[in-house]
Amino acid sequence: MAGQNCGATIALLGVLLLGAARPGAEASEIALPPGSDITVLIKPGTPALPLKPCYIIHNKRQLTTLIIRSGEKVNFSFNCQNPEKHFVIETQKSIDCMSGPCPFGEVALQPSTSVLPTLNRTFIWDVRAHKSIGLELQFSVPRLRQVAPGVSCPDGVTYTISGRIDATVVRIGTFCSNGTVSRIKMQEGVKMALHLPWFHKRNFSGFSIANRSSIKRLCIIESVFEDEGSATLMSANYPDGFPEDELMTWQFVVPPHLRASVSFLHFNVSNCEKKEERVEYYIPGSTTNPEVFKLGDKQPGNMAGNFNLSLQGCDQDAQNPGVLRLQFQVLVQHPQNESNKIYVVDLSNEQAMSLTIEPRPIRLSRKFVPGCFVCLESRTCSTNLTLTSGSKHRISFLCDNLTRLWVNAEKTISCMDQRYCYKRSYSLQVPGDILQLPVQLHDFSWKVLVPKDRLSLALLPAQKLQQHTSEKACNTSFSYLVASTVPGQDLYFGSFCPGGSIRQIQVKQNISVTLRTFAPGFQQEASRQGLTVSFIPYFKEEGVFTVTPDTKSKVYLRSPNWDQGLPSLTSVSWNITVPSGQVACLTFLKERTGVVCQTGRAFMIIQEQRTRAEEVFSLEDEVLPKPSFHHHSFWVNISNCSPVSGKQLDLFFWVLLTPRTIDLTVIVSVIVGGAALLLVALGLIICLVRKKKKKTTSKGLSVGVYNGNVNTQMPMQPKKFPKGRKDSDSHEYAVIDDTMVYGHLLQDSNGSFQRPEVDTYRPFLGPMGDCPPSPPLTGSRAPTAKLTTDQPSSSVPAESESEPYTFSHPNNGNTDIPLLDTHKPSEPEE
Repeated sequence: MAGQNCGATIALLGVLLLGAARPGAEASEIALPPGSDITVLIKPGTPALPLKPCYIIHNKRQLTTLIIRSGEKVNFSFNCQNPEKHFVIETQKSIDCMSGPCPFGEVALQPSTSVLPTLNRTFIWDVRAHKSIGLELQFSVPRLRQVAPGVSCPDGVTYTISGRIDATVVRIGTFCSNGTVSRIKMQEGVKMALHLPWFHKRNFSGFSIANRSSIKRLCIIESVFEDEGSATLMSANYPDGFPEDELMTWQFVVPPHLRASVSFLHFNVSNCEKKEERVEYYIPGSTTNPEVFKLGDKQPGNMAGNFNLSLQGCDQDAQNPGVLRLQFQVLVQHPQNESNKIYVVDLSNEQAMSLTIEPRPIRLSRKFVPGCFVCLESRTCSTNLTLTSGSKHRISFLCDNLTRLWVNAEKTISCMDQRYCYKRSYSLQVPGDILQLPVQLHDFSWKVLVPKDRLSLALLPAQKLQQHTSEKACNTSFSYLVASTVPGQDLYFGSFCPGGSIRQIQVKQNISVTLRTFAPGFQQEASRQGLTVSFIPYFKEEGVFTVTPDTKSKVYLRSPNWDQGLPSLTSVSWNITVPSGQVACLTFLKERTGVVCQTGRAFMIIQEQRTRAEEVFSLEDEVLPKPSFHHHSFWVNISNCSPVSGKQLDLFFWVLLTPRTIDLTVIVSVIVGGAALLLVALGLIICLVRKKKKKTTSKGLSVGVYNGNVNTQMPMQPKKFPKGRKDSDSHEYAVIDDTMVYGHLLQDSNGSFQRPEVDTYRPFLGPMGDCPPSPPLTGSRAPTAKLTTDQPSSSVPAESESEPYTFSHPNNGNTDIPLLDTHKPSEPEE
């Protein structure tokens, strides 16, 4: 494209200069010597411009085409000032090397450009020779550069070279100036065309013809390198099909202090009936010449000195021949320090693993950029190389800067037998052979597959992990990216790095864990990497994070899919451990989540694991709770609804541990409370004394009577009360019904009693253990504090304070009991 623009610019400049130099079209005269076998044809250009007709004036006649043959002399002119926009001129010379000797040597332009009108000119030489005769076109400096057909050269000067196979013309290629092609040898004749723009003053052909012996193939193209550089070359008739069962050769001349590498840019193969399409290399010093490769193989590299490359066709299927074509690049550069060093990558004991060494994305430059190749067994080189498990590989590098390459690897761990997989563990660690390579490891991904709805997975890091957030970014040289690989589920759990407080991540189904590096210093920190994945009993939540906060810093946590929002109808929990003697402050960074539900409700549950009290919040309607303090380990659980598009659920909070202390206000409250209890006790004693005196005179109706049949004396102990129980009133006490005292407060305007409104919740009926709280019914809205029984079921062993807890809701069949009011969180009391 750049060449086309440049050529158009030069053409426009030539139009302006010559248009300004000549006021009108001048008369021209062309005289062709007899026996020169030259024909000149002036014809309309393509496309013709019909805006203003222009004609050739010859013998007072208006012509659109004029032919001048050998031995003729013709005068003509044009009736317009810009004939170059309407006409082109072709000069064709026939050279017969079959009936007589060929005129070898430098080829001249006949007639000279100085006598031709200022039109776009094409000089054509048609040389016919016997099949046993080889002809060689030699090009002077600057040499030629091959381009695809239809591409314009920057200076407008273009060579088109064709050969012959019997009566069939075969296009060898289109060439511009400033390249590496120095010679082209052909057999059975050649047709050479030189295209010059009308404003170009060039008056020489730039090539010569020499006689050579039979080459026994279609053609040989010689490419000469004097220093570092590259050349792109194409098979004959490209992009059309290479002739059937033909042979074409490229000869490369490379200084011995440089190294050459071949890479195929594009190729197609045809349908062969006989033989096989292939490429053959002749490399000086090789003990296996010729070295044969298929077109799909990795091609040789790191070659010192001259070498040949040949393309061999086959006998094609007549009904469906297909197309054989090849476009390739030869890159020549100085040898690198790593080119002679061999690295062994042993994947013989690995399964379902692949490793790719490839170029990392870089900005393109117009300057020459040395190639970066990976070589297998020092000879088969390419810009990228993929190694598979089950084999041992020997590789080397031909690259000026190894930071231009990186490594990406992938391994699949699949365990589908539930009985065999249960409680099994696998280490997710980068093999040492990969770490010893001199190129950066970019990604190493493990895909872990489990039996659907039968087992889940737990990730246990060698060092506790930190979740990457904007408030606290990872500053390590690598991190782990954890995502679900369940088809149709877009769930990204987050990016995690060592040095945090997350000691376990549990996921429901198949996941992908990717170790991604961010700096070359990963080799120094490689000892910090290491995950263990275990197969655990199946659970229904998408993920459970077990967090043990550090006492020195805040722990920032955010919900999965932070950018897109938690997927619909999914639930995630955080199991946060509070060590003994510490208090955890739970703070949400936003007042509201912003989620808008289309169907269902979104809830959050905060549940203390020791007291078994939980608070339920609607994430759609309510403001998130203020900072709260927790003395014991607790759960944070969120359950999503089906949100409206654009109003997704995301949650961001932090946890901070502080030492547990007794506040002065707590001490004052205890003292005041103790004094109050003492006064109440004295008042009760006085009341009981007065009541006793009244009973001696008159016995009223007892509100409540203690069972006097119970023996209150310990065995073998003397009696301490001289009076008998039947004569004493110490076993009688009063029971005051609250509704008798405060009943008037519960009456409505009609005098009937009101019953307080109660919330509902869904009881947790699952197994006891490390399970998060279950979400409430979708009808729940108000925050609710629920108190459960103090003792767990006798079938569950007691757990220490640092262990996770599971809570079971009481379900006695009576849901009419009013629940306690929930107060705002306050500073904890001892």
